[in-house]
Amino acid sequence: MVAGDTTRAVRAGGQPGGVESGPLDERERRQLDVVRRFGTVGSLLLTIGSLGAGAAPVFNPVFRLPVLGLFSRMTTVALAFAFTGVFMIVLAWLALGRLSRPGRARAVSVPQMARTLVMWIAPLVFTVPSFSRDVYSYLAQSEIVAMGQDPYTVGPAQALGVNHPLTQGVPTMWRETPSPYGPLFLTLGKAVNWLTGDHVVLGVAAHRALALLGLAMVIWALPRLARRFGVSPVSALWLGAANPLVLFHLVVGVHNEALAIGLMLVGFELALRRMPKVTPDGPFPPWQRGELLWYAVGAAVITLGAAVKIPAALALGFLGVMIARRMGGTWKNVLAVAGGLGVVFAVVLTATSLGSGLGYGWVATLNTAATIKSWMAPMTALGFGAGWLGIVLGLGNHIDAAITASRTVGAVIGPLIAAKLLLDSLRWKLRPLTGLGVGLGAVLVFGATVQPWYLLWAAVPLAAGAGNTRFRTAAMVVSAGLAVALGPTGATFDGRVFVLPYAYIGAITVTLVAVTLVRKHIPRAEWTPAGAVTAPTS
Repeated sequence: MVAGDTTRAVRAGGQPGGVESGPLDERERRQLDVVRRFGTVGSLLLTIGSLGAGAAPVFNPVFRLPVLGLFSRMTTVALAFAFTGVFMIVLAWLALGRLSRPGRARAVSVPQMARTLVMWIAPLVFTVPSFSRDVYSYLAQSEIVAMGQDPYTVGPAQALGVNHPLTQGVPTMWRETPSPYGPLFLTLGKAVNWLTGDHVVLGVAAHRALALLGLAMVIWALPRLARRFGVSPVSALWLGAANPLVLFHLVVGVHNEALAIGLMLVGFELALRRMPKVTPDGPFPPWQRGELLWYAVGAAVITLGAAVKIPAALALGFLGVMIARRMGGTWKNVLAVAGGLGVVFAVVLTATSLGSGLGYGWVATLNTAATIKSWMAPMTALGFGAGWLGIVLGLGNHIDAAITASRTVGAVIGPLIAAKLLLDSLRWKLRPLTGLGVGLGAVLVFGATVQPWYLLWAAVPLAAGAGNTRFRTAAMVVSAGLAVALGPTGATFDGRVFVLPYAYIGAITVTLVAVTLVRKHIPRAEWTPAGAVTAPTS
């Protein structure tokens, strides 16, 4: 599907028939206002619900506050608030998608989309971390660095002690494990800890500021990359920045993927600033003024993203393919570009690793997450299934061996798919940015561990590189499904299994009432041809 994007053409602007979408009329602007407010109310409800349902610090400062402290005592009510917020944000996002669909006669503009994002994100800035407790690991591992110890050889419990305020917030499974994060991220984390000390709330706020910086970079780069690849910039922002998974896991969950993906996309955009457009048959112009410099700058920024989380490094491969194609696309060009980008990567990564004082110890801990055996990882699930089948057949318990074998297969399949995508991009069969998104998705999905926010490594680049409406629909369904399926919980509720069903029932009821109240202002779906809505680019 996405491979065909480079062969199906439209005449201009990324719209079918070469027609640019016009501004919304008065009725559609009223609909947009309702959608914005509906999503903003959802964000406020999620923020309120997080006070009792989120992953609050062990010493919760809100617990003794009047009114606000009630939510930490009424878990079911708090969780119902949070789920209602989740449902309303997802529904608002789906409605916004109808107003930003490529091919519409009138569509949301980029400034309107940006203002909508600000309205939805503003309340979420004040949420208690939810969906994950990883931010507390960031704080503890950064404190290890601030104390002059090596976070790549010791875990928080050993380095800080189990009674340290920053260790107590770390999930038990991660207290003994070294850090899997790159030297740039831990250096930034060390600066955070110097500013906030062992104050957990201030530390979380500082890390959320880093996540918002990363999201700002995503918002800056997405429409620019989308225009380069003939995709509607509004549609790219809708799918890649307003996506509920982005809001829930990068803003509310405070994951460092925001910073890594942001640097990766900004680097890709900067590198293409002076690249001339070429076709497979040429002509291939001589080097433009400043062209090589921008390639180096872009590659350096991408490398900084890899110094946060290593998957960002794959972007260098697809950037290299674009540069090689611009030079003529021969294997000689490929080798020359690979050598040049390799030098930039090595210099920047070495400077970051040695400059941080941490060295290359992070290379040995990249697979730390694989210590967790989760059904969400397809290859791990395959190993579980094979092992249990062996038990049923009376062959003995070989689950660990089966998981090891299946993960080994996945470790081969993912890179092979990425290599095939690189080759297809070199042969002009595939947009390089599309190949980057699919390649990242393949490497991570076939990896040893998979988390819902890993999907963003694929979804965000694809939002700017793949304009096929069937892809857009599929990505919308998957994103909405995962956003609703994973609850904004931060605790097990002490085994009180009735909490979740009651919270779901309450949230669904309130959401249905809210939808009924605004039903007359919900944008109607408009039929758009299922073919591509993008123009061919280099």
